[in-house]
Amino acid sequence: MRFSTGLSMLILVMALAACSVPGPGNRSADAPGRGAATPVPTIPTVPVPVEQPAATALAAATTVTTVTPPPADATSVITAPTAQASAVWPPRIRLQPVASGFDRPLYVTHAGDGSGRLFVVEKVGRINVVRDGQVLAEPFLDITDRVGSRANEQGLLSVAFHPRYQDNGWFFVNYTNQEGDTVIARFSAAGDRADAAGEQILLTIDQPYGNHNGGLVTFGPDGMLYIGMGDGGSANDPLGAGQDRTTLLGKILRINVNGLPYTIPGDNPWASGDGGRQEIWTVGVRNPWRFSFDRATGDLFIADVGQNRLEEVHLLRAGQGGANLGWNVMEGDDCFRDTNCDRAAFEAPITVYPHNSGCSVTGGYVYRGASFAALQGVYVFGDFCSGTIWGLRPSAGGWERAELLQSGLQIASFGEDEAGELYVTGYGDGILYRITME
Repeated sequence: MRFSTGLSMLILVMALAACSVPGPGNRSADAPGRGAATPVPTIPTVPVPVEQPAATALAAATTVTTVTPPPADATSVITAPTAQASAVWPPRIRLQPVASGFDRPLYVTHAGDGSGRLFVVEKVGRINVVRDGQVLAEPFLDITDRVGSRANEQGLLSVAFHPRYQDNGWFFVNYTNQEGDTVIARFSAAGDRADAAGEQILLTIDQPYGNHNGGLVTFGPDGMLYIGMGDGGSANDPLGAGQDRTTLLGKILRINVNGLPYTIPGDNPWASGDGGRQEIWTVGVRNPWRFSFDRATGDLFIADVGQNRLEEVHLLRAGQGGANLGWNVMEGDDCFRDTNCDRAAFEAPITVYPHNSGCSVTGGYVYRGASFAALQGVYVFGDFCSGTIWGLRPSAGGWERAELLQSGLQIASFGEDEAGELYVTGYGDGILYRITME
């Protein structure tokens, strides 16, 4: 196991600023996906030790019911016979360290190949393999030579393994290049090492600012690759990208990557190119840093980072393309630019929380593992700035949210292993944690 070499000065600044409520036009750029209207500083290299609060602090048992009513069939979110939410509410979780020494880990996932390996993505441009709690000495992929990561929201942001990875060895990454633009690329691997020289670029998207790059690539249950794209950056969506269907910014994209070049799925909302870019699946997102599919139902949970006041989580039913989440007409469940906006024109979030509870939502997963019955069917997510981890489940008349843990971490991402067990990456302390129960 490797050990951390310390945190950068930036992390100290982040720790001090993260819990403040940013004012309009002066947004904090501390969190991945957070965004700012001011230029983002370069990352110093002076290591500064920062003591992390205990990650095993007990959660408060306060339950919150959101004000946004769910769709009429909200209770159908949990449909699998083995996936009924437990009556124990809220469940009490803790975080168990798995491996340490990572350099600003942003994502963790598995290859779906039966190997049991975990793959941890580092912002600087590396992907590391964790096997049986040990970090392998050589990285799985090292593309630090082409990744631009100077700004807080830039870097190697995620990895997704092809559904037939065990046969074809293909995986896909989302990173910002030296010019700061988004690159979606395919690589190949055999065993524990990938071929860094064999990069095949599928898509390059111009980024006008250094923030709001989105960052997630993930495969849906339909075998298509989904790509999260932020609105292009700065603050308040000055380009109007969220509602502009002629740009890929401010969207979730969906493409078929079973061959190169990629193709457009025939059931994409604007597959014909009439009325919008063919790649678009979802419209009106600000910065969908992390989203995920419920492996039992195929439903899509999207955590969209907010602007001045509200963080939000949306639910789209399996196969629901063309939804408009509202940005920048809406922020959360409230009008953003015009107090008389037409709320009914947009997909309402299933939960929101204000900036006195955090400042940058980190989307998670619906728990479908076999280890903890009390978590079954619960959507687990958190906040980068406050370190709070919440659970969300449907209930009569709305969605019920409860605090599961005050982690004391800068939560960059959640992740799943092959069995559906959940993990957390600590951005500041460089540790990979597994979510367990008391």
